[in-house]
Amino acid sequence: MKGFKEFLLRGNVIDLAVAVVIGAAFTAIVTSIVTNVINPLIGAVFNASMLDKTLIVHIPTVSGGDASLKFGAVIGAAINFIIIAAVVYFALILPVNHLIKRTFAKLKKDEEQTPQDVPPTDVEVLVEIRDLLRSQQGRSLDGGAHVAPNDAPEGPGLPSTTKL
Repeated sequence: MKGFKEFLLRGNVIDLAVAVVIGAAFTAIVTSIVTNVINPLIGAVFNASMLDKTLIVHIPTVSGGDASLKFGAVIGAAINFIIIAAVVYFALILPVNHLIKRTFAKLKKDEEQTPQDVPPTDVEVLVEIRDLLRSQQGRSLDGGAHVAPNDAPEGPGLPSTTKL
């Protein structure tokens, strides 16, 4: 019983149950569209209320009755399949693919921006500190003379500019 309980409470079973219920509801909508809108339009072309009643070929049987080949029903089933496939594609697949593409584009854009948000390494921080100290002391990055600020007091016996 424990294994059966785990099976029933597993997320996949719940997802599958939801998919079956939604699928049944969606099938009802598609069937209604096909039965009440598409079939009457096609039936009007063939001068019948439904394709099931068109293109019937009667074949006499040996026992004296007749068999009916219902080509209209087959054509109607093929058209229903095409219509259902089109509704599924245009109402489900296309919008979901568009949503996924937009989501991945946003994620990709976020990933491209993420490296700017990554904190610098220790070496990069130390190089920045060194460069700031050099610029505050008046040195260029490649070395050079030290120039004291204008308001800096002169040291004992030292001029305001000194070569290090």
